Amino acid sequence: MMRSLYSGVAGLKTHQTKMDVIGNNIANVNTVGYKSQSINFSELMYQTTQSASGPNAASGKAGTNAKQIGLGVKTAAITTAITQSGSSQTTGNPFDIQIKGDSFFVVSDGSNTYFTKDGSFNVDALGNLAMSSNGYSVMGWGVDETTGEIKKDTVSPIKVMSAENMTYPPEATTKAYVSGIIDKNDPDTTSEAGKILNLSFFDSAGYAYTAKLTMKATGVEGQYSVEVADVLDSEGNSVLSKFPNISFGTTTKVAGAQTLNVSQGYTVNSTSVTYEGVTYPFSTLGADDAQGTAAEKQKILANAYGFSTYEEFSKFYGNVSGVDTDTLGKMVATGTIDTNIIDATTGALTVAGKQIQGGIIKYNDSTKLVESVNGLTNNFTLDLNFGDDVSAPNGPFTTINIDFSTSNNYNANGTSTIGATAGDLDGLGAGRKLGKMSGVSIQNDGKIYASYDNGQTKLLGQIAVAEFANAAGLEKQGDNLYAATLNSGEFDGIGVDITGSGGYMTTGVLEMSNVDLSAEFTEMITTQRGFQANSRIITVSDTMLEELVNLKR
Repeated sequence: MMRSLYSGVAGLKTHQTKMDVIGNNIANVNTVGYKSQSINFSELMYQTTQSASGPNAASGKAGTNAKQIGLGVKTAAITTAITQSGSSQTTGNPFDIQIKGDSFFVVSDGSNTYFTKDGSFNVDALGNLAMSSNGYSVMGWGVDETTGEIKKDTVSPIKVMSAENMTYPPEATTKAYVSGIIDKNDPDTTSEAGKILNLSFFDSAGYAYTAKLTMKATGVEGQYSVEVADVLDSEGNSVLSKFPNISFGTTTKVAGAQTLNVSQGYTVNSTSVTYEGVTYPFSTLGADDAQGTAAEKQKILANAYGFSTYEEFSKFYGNVSGVDTDTLGKMVATGTIDTNIIDATTGALTVAGKQIQGGIIKYNDSTKLVESVNGLTNNFTLDLNFGDDVSAPNGPFTTINIDFSTSNNYNANGTSTIGATAGDLDGLGAGRKLGKMSGVSIQNDGKIYASYDNGQTKLLGQIAVAEFANAAGLEKQGDNLYAATLNSGEFDGIGVDITGSGGYMTTGVLEMSNVDLSAEFTEMITTQRGFQANSRIITVSDTMLEELVNLKR
């Protein structure tokens, strides 16, 4: 038999293998992350019929080359263009990710670890990030509960939508600040209600409330009092009565001692009030009888000193000869008022000065900036403390430290712009409601963040990647997967941050196949011609053998 027959057969086999490679490339022209392959041939082997000989200097005979006959061709290597990137396809799916660089996603079927360029991911029923095609888990790093930072340890499945990630815990408001202008010509500052500042805040359970603070001019230039007028729930209902131990700032004196004289038409002594000929003993001011209701009698007492209501009378002045307003009101209502408080001859009421539960904000006469709060020039804050009463609506509440340093007393044409804002100037301590997950985003470095409807974000984990000294040495496993081999280098089980080597991830985009159809069709033509030529070798060799056989005829 002729050696050329076997050479032709070898040529047919290798060209058939090359066609198989080309066919596979073309079949995967639209496969996500597919890396094209190419084949190289090498000579099979040679039969040496005569070895080479060297020149003989003594005889003058020249050397001769070896005589070798080739015995065909074989497949030398099938190479994967694994570092050549495919084109990008925009999908808009936030869980579709393209790797820019030579790194690979790390995925697992629960037993084995694989590597892929296919970034078409989704979230399964348990909240795990997984490959859309086969459900293999995407591997990465979790978050250290102590530091809140990524803990780069042995990779594990990334859980995106676990039960603990679906919500963000609420937080009570601990800080607030008052900013803007309080204009001395603003009529609100001298009104009975004062200038109202609404402070929205949260308790530790995430329930929303509004504290209504009121600022009033005290009669001293550049000085204003601030108190808590009410606390409202999210429905606008007053819940101030739910906080019997509420306190704001300190008990502060805002007006000096003075004597209140009896109004026209009234006479007052140490035991009774007389008006329009009717005498009301203090002992009857809190009781209903033929002379009127308790409220009417108390109003008569207030009117005697120029107040329209008893509430104004009992609250406007804090101390009456050392007796606080609550005690004074009780003494008047029960008829046990101290005879030393009212002058029996003139009916004059001696008061020590208006007291408030709150603070005094003093603005500098020149700069119009805050000069002191409750007399302190180095601390411009007041504490709003709700106490520890268990009857609070949802509790517990946290003390709110309110900073007044950014307010001022400039001229604003009679319109104050002052207001209260939860949190400090950096937004810390503002508190928040319970947050529900509203979205998930993946950053360029593979870090996964959840966003919540209470304005918070949370780091959920980071997608790890694998890098190999010889990525072309990876072994294809089907399903767009590769496995590590001895020639690719081992995977250490931890992986690397993609940004460490200058790579990055892009979301909403997939890497497509890197197959070049024009090159593949060209290779197909040369392969076809090579196959045809090798088939002719067999045909011609067969014809020659046929002639040899015909010699016997």
